[in-house]
Amino acid sequence: MKRAMQQPTVQLRRSVLYVPASNEKALRKSASLACDAVIFDLEDAVAPGEKVAARERLRDFLAGKDRPGCEIVVRINALASEWGTEDLLAARAARPDAILLPKVDGPKDVLEADAALDETDAPRALKLWAMVETPRAVLNLGPIAELGRDPAARLTCLVAGTNDLAKDTGIALTPDRRHLAPFLLQMVMACRAGGLTVLDGVSNDFRDLEAFEAACAEARAMGFDGKTLIHPAQIGPANAVFAPSPEAVAEAEAIVAAFAEPENRGRGVISLDGRMVERLHLEMARGLLARARAITERQR
Repeated sequence: MKRAMQQPTVQLRRSVLYVPASNEKALRKSASLACDAVIFDLEDAVAPGEKVAARERLRDFLAGKDRPGCEIVVRINALASEWGTEDLLAARAARPDAILLPKVDGPKDVLEADAALDETDAPRALKLWAMVETPRAVLNLGPIAELGRDPAARLTCLVAGTNDLAKDTGIALTPDRRHLAPFLLQMVMACRAGGLTVLDGVSNDFRDLEAFEAACAEARAMGFDGKTLIHPAQIGPANAVFAPSPEAVAEAEAIVAAFAEPENRGRGVISLDGRMVERLHLEMARGLLARARAITERQR
């Protein structure tokens, strides 16, 4: 009996919303939002004097009935900080899908967090994400992303911290981000080599949704899987831009159907509508259709 071809597994991260753990109203609202993932933030969004209270508030919230059904990530303070160790322990106990590490400079920072989780007997399903927001992180992108090839390291996603990169380097954050683009493209390349998801940084003006949509389109053209957000109004545009268009879905379906024809099943290259189509295009088409199916399932 011929086995059915296994469909690619897709983890949607089109829209990933930062939610301050210090904001009780925002915590409650997060459960009703249509974003693919939520990052509950204990770091930048929380003032030093509020960090302990925010940690306890988040612990209580994630233990309650209003816990969001989407992917849940907790951004902790750096392990070297006075709050980092307790943040890590609280996050591990709250059973998120991942813990986001800030200010990562190199692979050592990820491996230290992984070792700390191992010491607490954290389940292997608990993953790590890492912020790329320092010049050293950019210089060490290759070694950091290579950890994605080692399941024991837990690393599954890199997140661009564009505001911090601009602050630490003096790079101007122009609307077209032309000065920052080379570093963002390096992130995408490293993540593809390491098998990681890669997320673009935030857009600061959440009121200008037209500019935000353009930023999403640029990020998608660069190869990013999704965008980090600072306001719920940005969720809809991000979900739309990072989803395959109906035209792209139709084209992918045509490619898959063409290669399924008996006369084409053994061929490496075929002609479709007057253009050459290779097996690599078939692989891309299957990936696109898997993404479209995952989005349809999420909308149900």
